[in-house]
Amino acid sequence: MVQIGPYTLESCLILAPMAGVTDLPFRRLCRQMGAGLAVSEMVISDHRLWHTRKSRLRLDHRGEQEPRSVQIAGGEPLMMAEAARLNEARGAQIIDINMGCPAKKVCNKAAGSALLKDEKLVADILHAVVNAVKVPVTLKIRTGWSPEQRNGVQIARIAEDAGIQALAVHGRTRACGYKGAAEYDTIAAIKQAVRIPVFANGDIDSPHKAKQVLQHTGADGLLIGRAAQGKPWIFREIHHYLTHGETLKPPTTAEIRDILLAHIRELHEFYGDFMGPRIARKHVAWYLNAHPGGEEFKRDFNQLEDPARQVEALANHFEHLINVEEFAA
Repeated sequence: MVQIGPYTLESCLILAPMAGVTDLPFRRLCRQMGAGLAVSEMVISDHRLWHTRKSRLRLDHRGEQEPRSVQIAGGEPLMMAEAARLNEARGAQIIDINMGCPAKKVCNKAAGSALLKDEKLVADILHAVVNAVKVPVTLKIRTGWSPEQRNGVQIARIAEDAGIQALAVHGRTRACGYKGAAEYDTIAAIKQAVRIPVFANGDIDSPHKAKQVLQHTGADGLLIGRAAQGKPWIFREIHHYLTHGETLKPPTTAEIRDILLAHIRELHEFYGDFMGPRIARKHVAWYLNAHPGGEEFKRDFNQLEDPARQVEALANHFEHLINVEEFAA
């Protein structure tokens, strides 16, 4: 069990925020699959831009399991504080601050992991946000700005002093982006340096890797990001392995079909008949990466624009896969 403010997480596994991925349907699904917390897509701090359709959808928390965690990003303390207050008023129960995103369009605006270069500004933002809201504030960072400037330990101490109640650390620097392997020594050093919960993140893609990272870092939990794309059951697989020390059987093709169809229908309902099928395409591609005939099916599927035809095509595809498996058995 991990505690963040008044909230006790049922699992030490958290779905990491990912722009364009961790929307409300995917967050709900990952919670059903065993994630103890699912953090929303990043919301920009300038609330004057929240009238866009994209922002409205990102601020939607209907039917979401508690606690609801919303990530905000920006580089101006007063604007970040106001964004935190407004999200709290809209139902956010945890405010997460993004200082981990390496994307150029974020860093070029002096936000995300670009902030790690300016420790005074980091402190100013954290103090402003923590003092602006009554809910717990958490922080996502990287190990530093570059391999030559791994200042994650200093940032973690600043965060703890500012009142941050949990810290997630991706095992790469801003300069590394997503290249190379994540390193966990810095995360271990951060865990030793602070008393608040620390969550390790980066390249955690299996139950065995999850256990290895927890043992190496001493972290209180893990953030799972890209490994959950098309495989939301990774949370229950990791949780089962950590709890019982045995590998859980993978889902059957029929179960994957049911999970995928339910997910796609939720996407259609959430985004509507025009955007829903378009958003569904990338999720279907992730689900089918490991399935025979997936590439050919995806090419045809990506031409479909009608929700009902997408559902029908997926049902037929999985019926074929199941028949092939039964014949082979």
